[in-house]
Amino acid sequence: MTAARTVRGRGAGRPTLEEVAARAGVGRGTVSRVINGSPRVSDRTRAAVEAAVAELGYVPNRAARALAANRTDAIALVVPETETRFFAEPYFSEVVRGVGQALAETEMQLLLTLVGSDRERRRLAQYLTGHRVDGVLLVGVHADDPLPELLEQLDMPVVISGPRSEDEPLASVDSDNFAGARAAVAHLVARGRRSIATITGPLDVYGARRRLDGYRAALAEAGLPAAPHLISPADFTEEGGRRAMADLLGRAPEVDAVFAASDVMASGARQVLRERGRRVPEDVSLVGFDDSAIARHMEPPLTSVRQPIEEMGRAMTELLLAQIAAGEPSRPRLVLPTELVVRSST
Repeated sequence: MTAARTVRGRGAGRPTLEEVAARAGVGRGTVSRVINGSPRVSDRTRAAVEAAVAELGYVPNRAARALAANRTDAIALVVPETETRFFAEPYFSEVVRGVGQALAETEMQLLLTLVGSDRERRRLAQYLTGHRVDGVLLVGVHADDPLPELLEQLDMPVVISGPRSEDEPLASVDSDNFAGARAAVAHLVARGRRSIATITGPLDVYGARRRLDGYRAALAEAGLPAAPHLISPADFTEEGGRRAMADLLGRAPEVDAVFAASDVMASGARQVLRERGRRVPEDVSLVGFDDSAIARHMEPPLTSVRQPIEEMGRAMTELLLAQIAAGEPSRPRLVLPTELVVRSST
């Protein structure tokens, strides 16, 4: 035990900033600058303050520091989906994992908020209007969602996982949905498939539209038609994949390949194909998107487009932290590459 601790005694409470300043022989403001990492301190003074901090066992008051800097030291991860969808879709858990990795070496706290109804959206709007977080990560945003505009009005730092359109004004991180889908369908063409259908995600999501664009581009390059009866919109859920596959078989019984815009929908499609006596891949080849654990555990294992979801979560968080540190919004748009992982379903 140091002499300083002996003098203070057990009941003296936690050391204060003033006591650190007295021990180091400097002013309170100098101690504050050292603790906050300011470069406007000499090496000798910095060493004296750090020694005093160590001797006294001083722990900075995080809340006070954040208040002084007009900061909360917290960010919100907002997912405009219901709890059921959030926990059923592996994409979201991988994003959260990536966000957590990026925050691991910081003092930032993470607030996870699911917004599955208008009431929850209004409550979140009130919360954000109070500037109770330093920035927001938006994941799974639909084109008509009012939250991005609200955040712009609040001048709140924000990064979204995928732009809402080609002209997205906010910072965003996405995977190359177009190239991934095109590679998937080109793979099916190379396997000799000629009646290639697709199960899309909700088309008010820009990423789902880009996957449909990639599907169409690959068919055009192969001289094959992207006939309307081969395109069945769904909603990124297993049940949506089931309904879309049943619809496709009713309208296009000759279909010999399906590109599903998510592994979860591919899983639903696989169930219907089995029920209808269609073998995978002998009768119908099947490709998904995400390369989630679902793809690896399906029977047969699913060929899928791998998007670096954890890396996307990390990149979103790093962009947001940079905005917060700079004290002003920025508008970078980062697109990460995808990769086709071939398995037995094709």
